[in-house]
Amino acid sequence: MEHLKWSYFSAFLILLLMEFTIAYFHFNPFIRGFLGDVLVILLLYLFLKIFIKNNVFNIAISVLGFAFLVELLQFLKLSEILKIKSKILLTVLGSVFDVWDLVAYGIGFLLILLSERIFHKNTTPYFFKF
Repeated sequence: MEHLKWSYFSAFLILLLMEFTIAYFHFNPFIRGFLGDVLVILLLYLFLKIFIKNNVFNIAISVLGFAFLVELLQFLKLSEILKIKSKILLTVLGSVFDVWDLVAYGIGFLLILLSERIFHKNTTPYFFKF
């Protein structure tokens, strides 16, 4: 079981590097705006899986819920209300609501479930089997 934590940690580092690369080099809007949002769901999930054993679906749905909450706060213009000026904080929290972000988060969620099903069949809970 310990090898699973290392696989999550390794995958987390790879995705973190990809996210930094996307942010730094300002790739085209699809990669930066959509694919980056898909990957951030996977990134958050992998980070949590380093510390939390099993609970694939619960962790995945929690990450999806958190992402939807952040998007709701963007819709409510929380960064403007709080007058946030920090570029780093604005990047983390986001400042512009986009319905396509919700689609990207949903795709990221489905990729989590699919990858867990493919790569870790023995850790997949019974309620998640297709």
